[in-house]
Amino acid sequence: MLELSGHTCFGGEQLRFQHRSRMLDCSMRFSVYLPPQAQAGKVPAMIWLSGFTCSDENFVHKAGAQQFAAKHGIALVVPDTSPRGEQIHKGDEPTWHLGEGASFYLNATEAPWAPNYQMASYICDELPGLIADLPVDNARLGVAGHGMGGHGAIVLGLSYPQLFRSISAFAPICNPAKTPWGETAFRHYLGADKARWQNHDSCWLVANGDCRTPLLVDQGGDDHFLEDELKPERLQAACAEAGHPLNYQLHPGYDHSYFFVASFIESHIAYHAGELTQPG
Repeated sequence: MLELSGHTCFGGEQLRFQHRSRMLDCSMRFSVYLPPQAQAGKVPAMIWLSGFTCSDENFVHKAGAQQFAAKHGIALVVPDTSPRGEQIHKGDEPTWHLGEGASFYLNATEAPWAPNYQMASYICDELPGLIADLPVDNARLGVAGHGMGGHGAIVLGLSYPQLFRSISAFAPICNPAKTPWGETAFRHYLGADKARWQNHDSCWLVANGDCRTPLLVDQGGDDHFLEDELKPERLQAACAEAGHPLNYQLHPGYDHSYFFVASFIESHIAYHAGELTQPG
């Protein structure tokens, strides 16, 4: 890894790295906040998955999360949202919810996406190996995210319970197999067979999977994507039917922006820190 930048922040370090990804076959960047407690030994970490059009820097600059990570003694690991580079396919008709910055955190199976869009493997297999060189305890990882990243956090958290001990999301895309954004992405990345989409849908995983890691979900009541794309009521129904623990909070007046995330990020960091300090 090449360290691109480092800044002292709330007694800890805000770092940014670059490396060559074997999973994505391109150069990638990711950010890490190490709280002051990391100076004395390995700390738990929350991996944050950002939403459409973001990079590894949006959360770092806008969420105000470092002060709370320092308070609770937890690292923040923020990967990019997709593979990057001139050689990476961006789609014949580039749009902000497909292609660069919009990976949906899955492993694509279809050409021309499959050679690079292996984001599930990048997040769950490659990234933990990279941060193992830092004072981060890979046995105590949680996953969180926003929008597309909220979808990614729930799906990867439920799919990799041996890796992630805690899961939370802001305004997640809850039922992408049956909403426009997800249908577009899944058709391109996974092909036309909708049976292959199921393992990438939070509602299906809750209803059919064995993982029962509790979910913490916050949703803005004035989110303009709420009705057509996010569908939290479907996740609520799936959790109720399956008996899956869900702490769902609807916040009137809040939209989909990072102002919403910044308003409630402390509760998510405190939640992950609490879960990750419990015996494994």
